[in-house]
Amino acid sequence: MSHERESTNTPARPEEPGPPEAPDLSVVVPAYNERHRLTPTLDALTDYLSADEPRWGSWEIVVADDGSTDGTGDLVTARRDPRLRLVTGEGNRGKGHALRLGVAVSRGRRVLVTDADLATPIEELERLDKALGEGDCAAIGSRSVPGATIGARQHRVRELLGRAGNALIRRTALPGIHDTQCGFKLYDGDLAREAYAASRVSGWGIDVEVLRHLRDAGLSVAEVPVRWSHRPGSKVGPLDYVRALTEITRIAARSVRPADVFAPFLFLLMSVALYSGRFFAPADRYLPDSLRDQNQWEWFFAVTADNVAHFRNPLFTDLQGFPDGVNLMANTVMLGMSVPLAPLTLAAGPAFTLSLVMTLGLAATAAAWYWLIVKYLVRGRVAAFLGAALAAFAPPMVSHAHAHPNFVVLFMVPLIIDRALRLCAGTRVVRDGVVLGLMAAYQVFLGEEPLLLTALGMLLFAAAYAVLRRDAAREAWRPLLRGVLIGAAVCLPLIVYPLVWQFAGPQSYTDIEHNPRSFNSPLALLSFAERSWLAGDADTAKALAFNTTEQNAFYGWPLALLALAIVVLLRKRAPVTALAFTAVAAAFLSLGREFRIPLTGVVLPGPWELLADKPLFEAVIESRVAMICAPALGMLLAVAVDRLLAVRPPAIRYAGLLAVALALLPLIPAPLRAVDRAEVPPFITDGTWTSYVREGESLVPVPLPDPSDADALHWQTEAGFGFGLPGGYFNGPYGDERVGIYGAEPRFTSNLLREVRNTGVIPPVNDSWREQARVDLAYWKAGVLVLAPQPNDSALRATVEKLLGASGKWVGGVWVWDLHEGTRPRAAPITLP
Repeated sequence: MSHERESTNTPARPEEPGPPEAPDLSVVVPAYNERHRLTPTLDALTDYLSADEPRWGSWEIVVADDGSTDGTGDLVTARRDPRLRLVTGEGNRGKGHALRLGVAVSRGRRVLVTDADLATPIEELERLDKALGEGDCAAIGSRSVPGATIGARQHRVRELLGRAGNALIRRTALPGIHDTQCGFKLYDGDLAREAYAASRVSGWGIDVEVLRHLRDAGLSVAEVPVRWSHRPGSKVGPLDYVRALTEITRIAARSVRPADVFAPFLFLLMSVALYSGRFFAPADRYLPDSLRDQNQWEWFFAVTADNVAHFRNPLFTDLQGFPDGVNLMANTVMLGMSVPLAPLTLAAGPAFTLSLVMTLGLAATAAAWYWLIVKYLVRGRVAAFLGAALAAFAPPMVSHAHAHPNFVVLFMVPLIIDRALRLCAGTRVVRDGVVLGLMAAYQVFLGEEPLLLTALGMLLFAAAYAVLRRDAAREAWRPLLRGVLIGAAVCLPLIVYPLVWQFAGPQSYTDIEHNPRSFNSPLALLSFAERSWLAGDADTAKALAFNTTEQNAFYGWPLALLALAIVVLLRKRAPVTALAFTAVAAAFLSLGREFRIPLTGVVLPGPWELLADKPLFEAVIESRVAMICAPALGMLLAVAVDRLLAVRPPAIRYAGLLAVALALLPLIPAPLRAVDRAEVPPFITDGTWTSYVREGESLVPVPLPDPSDADALHWQTEAGFGFGLPGGYFNGPYGDERVGIYGAEPRFTSNLLREVRNTGVIPPVNDSWREQARVDLAYWKAGVLVLAPQPNDSALRATVEKLLGASGKWVGGVWVWDLHEGTRPRAAPITLP
């Protein structure tokens, strides 16, 4: 018999469904208590995407519910549409948290993030999709680029806050993106999920963080103009602006590279080390190599603060050069610093303010050069640091660091250069032109001569670069010219009155004669400065420069050889050649009106002759033109070091770095010399002078203060500007032609007393001299003559006694001659006419 074999096969199980196919588009909508606004939004989204499925393909909508309490989530689930998905977070944690959840569960090849109010219509997706198809990783809707249309506007206050927020974001976190907060953005799906997963903030700042993540990855973001209309029912409250600001600050702080924080800190330490002899006790220490300039600059800061405190004209004073006064605008008193720092000067004293300005100003200048080099030349931070250090701490800068803050506080110069380079790009010419004009106006109130030298250096570089890169020059000259004209239109109204006062106001002058040696010898360019720590030679430096504050070259022959090697090796790079031309041209111009061939008697016409008598340039000390070389050489150094650090063979890399070290080591400056300050006589400090000087009178030091001895300026600041001083140390007019001189216009008596101080010879005083002294004292409205202990003081005392016919009286550590008849007993009173 046969029987049927039982089958051992078991029925097959149904096949497990695989993961759903990824849609072409995911739309993520963050929602918090949006029940009333979400219904029309979902209707608009589904209708638009369903109406043109061949265009948009498969799609899904993800509603990310941020802990709503009004049934927003129920509204989504009630639709029973498999293409609508709901993801819910625990509690209300912010828009950023909701977006992070929503994007994380999205599956689309593209991800559109849109606000629940659909302030930007879904039809604008067409524009974003087109931009994304052109190769960008993200296309964001913008209300701030040309082509955008705004219908119903927000409240004016909210609109202003939004603009301010976007401006802050551009400055700190996302340069170049004008509107990060328009809630309509299309991303490549995988990149969006990666960026949102990496985000940390949970509030409104997430848009900034995500876009910053994409930028840092080297990906491009397109900003697309869209239509936008304000919708009522916004969930943004006043505190949300504060939270967003906090988040943006956190984002910006996280994106800062440690080197970019360490570099300015190291520059500050270098500056403090340079000024260490005075920095910790500025009121009691003096930099002797500043000659009399420290007294002068402290006086400038003090008199500006005094003018501000008493609501007087900050462009003029009669406290020095009494009674004629001083045109402060014609004396580079740095109103851009001295005016805003007036409260500090009044509280802590001018010595403290000057010390702080010069220390922080030098560090800020180095930091600004560092920022510019990183932005335009090299990415390597070590290379940028070395280049910026050379630009800010080069020997000429250290020389001026003794007492010329207008040539130390140069942080605006790199910012001006940056703005000019932005103009060349031609993207936002009007804005950049306006900013350039404001920057130039502010630099005028920091120092006009540095601004002029900056313009000269930029012209030299631009001329060389235009020859090397004619294509770039053709594209750049029109927006650059337009921007410069806009800048001039902004700048001139701000500075026209001060400049008219400077050149035509009281005590203005037409020109000024400088030291006949105010040019650079070719040897000075190759020698070492006096303050060079390892290689400095005071005798050599003094022989090649007319004083310690004007050692405007002294780059050293090793640096010159290094620069030559850099140019030869990197000559194919247009910026390198243009920088080299700038340095060489500036050095050549600094040689002055006559070119003296070293070690010979041959004298040739100098290059400065072409500019010497031209407007503005006639007042420039030509040796200072060599200061242009400092940033040019610094940038060349940065480029070279950056290339060296990338060189593969270690032997070449180490040899190159050794050459750099050998060129820079001789230039490292020693701390500036400082000594104890000369004590102010008790006659001044204890107020004894108040019983000798009446209102409207002056105190006359013997001899009168001048550029060779300006201690009396310190007396005056210590006395709170209670008296005027004839004479002084400033630039003022002389004679009918109003030619500029250093100090007050000389008179017979001031010349006589200066001669006695210098020679120690007591002159034969006659009646004519006595009469002239009476006339001069009357002109100065003198209340008292004061002679402090000093070299040749016995000869000065004898001369004054002969001129006045009266003996002096020892009061408060000084000899005094009271010029008021009958006010107190004395040997031989005199009567002034």
